[in-house]
Amino acid sequence: MKILLFGKDGQLGWELRRALAPLGELRAFGRREADLADPDILRACVRSHRPNVIVNAAAYTAVDRAERDEAVAYAVNALAPGVLAEEARACDAWLVHYSTDYVFGHGKGSGIDGAWVEDDPTGPLSAYGRTKLDGEARVRASGVRHMVLRTGWVFGRHGANFPKTILRLAKERAQLDVVADQHGVPTSADLLADVTALALYRIALERERADALSGTYHVTASGRTTWHAYARHVVELALAHGARLAAAPDRIVPVAAVDWGAPAARPENSLLDTTRFRTTFGLALPEWRDHVNCLVAELAAGGNP
Repeated sequence: MKILLFGKDGQLGWELRRALAPLGELRAFGRREADLADPDILRACVRSHRPNVIVNAAAYTAVDRAERDEAVAYAVNALAPGVLAEEARACDAWLVHYSTDYVFGHGKGSGIDGAWVEDDPTGPLSAYGRTKLDGEARVRASGVRHMVLRTGWVFGRHGANFPKTILRLAKERAQLDVVADQHGVPTSADLLADVTALALYRIALERERADALSGTYHVTASGRTTWHAYARHVVELALAHGARLAAAPDRIVPVAAVDWGAPAARPENSLLDTTRFRTTFGLALPEWRDHVNCLVAELAAGGNP
């Protein structure tokens, strides 16, 4: 299997380089080698390597900045996936493209405990969500064999993320205000990378029958929490591992999202029903604390990959 990976230096791309390598020949590109805002470069990369699989882990993810920079976000999140989809179809490759819970709006989904299922109506509340939804649509419209994997609340060992930010702030401040009325599931980049590799291995085994696996899937860890409860868990666990913090768990104050005042609106409900992915590929998705606990233990011990 020849795999072309875009976004190798991001949180998810970093883990995909590890997880995809055993599947075959892997060529990985970052922004310096392949700027997703330049469609000619993308086309040239695909045509020169003619992969069996293209994995697009690159995205414009600065949610608040996208409100004033929507044109660039649109080029990266919408136009680029469309280009990759066209090129993938031309060389008979599969395309794996990652999307987000931000394609949904307010309210509840029709899945388990109000989680969104893949076919629920979308309604993005932000420029980031709109551009990601457009990217999904372009992939589907191309006719390429694809996996669009929606996820959310991603964290990992590499790069900036919520647990690292909370621990840094908890060292600097005696009190933290954290949003308590948005619900979701923290999902580790290494989990996403591993299940992507396993799904691609299943596709390779199915051969001519693999076309039936093409589609949109929701992939997150299991369980649910809020940003506030997530922050408390991170601080409690770090303290248990001996970290020296200025903020105690009871000094993490719940606040409403409306009072936070972020430029871009976030979904109140970021819960994604993963039934379709789990049943289709026969995979279990672990509880969110499993991977969070591993990362916090490393960070509390002084690790900062």
